[in-house]
Amino acid sequence: MERRTIGAATLEVGAVGLGCMPMSWAYTGSRQRGDESMRTVHRALDLGVTLLDTADMYGPFTNELLVGRVLRERRAEAFVSTKVGLLVGEQHIVANGRPGYVKRACDASLRRLQTDVIDLYQLHRADPEVPVEETWGAMAELVQAGKVRALGLCAVGARAGRRPGAGVHDTTLRQLQRVQQIFPVSAVQAELSVWSREALDALLPWCVARGIGFLAAMPLGNGFLTGTLTPGGGFERDDLRARHPRFTAEMMAANQPLVVGLRRVAARHGATVTPAQVALAWILSLGPHVVPVPGTKQARWVTENAAAHALRLTPEDLAEVAGLPPARGSWD
Repeated sequence: MERRTIGAATLEVGAVGLGCMPMSWAYTGSRQRGDESMRTVHRALDLGVTLLDTADMYGPFTNELLVGRVLRERRAEAFVSTKVGLLVGEQHIVANGRPGYVKRACDASLRRLQTDVIDLYQLHRADPEVPVEETWGAMAELVQAGKVRALGLCAVGARAGRRPGAGVHDTTLRQLQRVQQIFPVSAVQAELSVWSREALDALLPWCVARGIGFLAAMPLGNGFLTGTLTPGGGFERDDLRARHPRFTAEMMAANQPLVVGLRRVAARHGATVTPAQVALAWILSLGPHVVPVPGTKQARWVTENAAAHALRLTPEDLAEVAGLPPARGSWD
């Protein structure tokens, strides 16, 4: 697989990553099986999908434990990315950016992941009660201690806490400008897909101008852009899509033109090319430091996603994808 670099530290990863969250968090709990998920991670590494993206809050903790079982055998083949800063309680999630907590959380992640170093340690969310410089400073000390190789920041949700007239990622950009003065940012992770393009306006250009890697989260639109979901099919109660404004039966039907357009482009490249591969190839076309991180818990999907790195979209294809209608949600 093609290799891409992340940040000034020139960390190398496969062009397509693997989001491990669905294996133990947020999606269809009845279908989460540890053995199958482990086979998926092994399959990813076999294919050159080296970036394994997890977090201590996924599960919580069980996702890191699962990844650690694979790393115990294949650490040298993997690029390990995990996150800190969010705590999961009963029916709520809170931020904790206190320096002492960050250092304890890192040690706990290292134990669960069965490794002595984390390749990319990301701040999941800034704590509103702790200056982000203090949190980032503690993370920088982890680099100096040899426990972490590089630091990254996850963007605040595109619709979280926006003021009228504010840019979607204004809060994240302000945080980045502050922490960059303390220690270099190697990567930014934010939602980016054919149906969520907000990062193209300011966040991705900011990263490109500074040589910072960009990890595209949810590049397949939480599964919608694969074309495998049926409007009105329903989701289990613990599945995040059961409460997502774009996954009502009405909105899924309204957004079908996006899938139809991806299918049309895929058909020009052969009968085996899928809408998901076109969606990932579009993200890969955005620049050499952009890495899509699709999440899955099944080996067949990681195999399909990995193959997207070899799909070369033509200027006609890219123009057609760019011209697809914006996604609609029940907030529209």
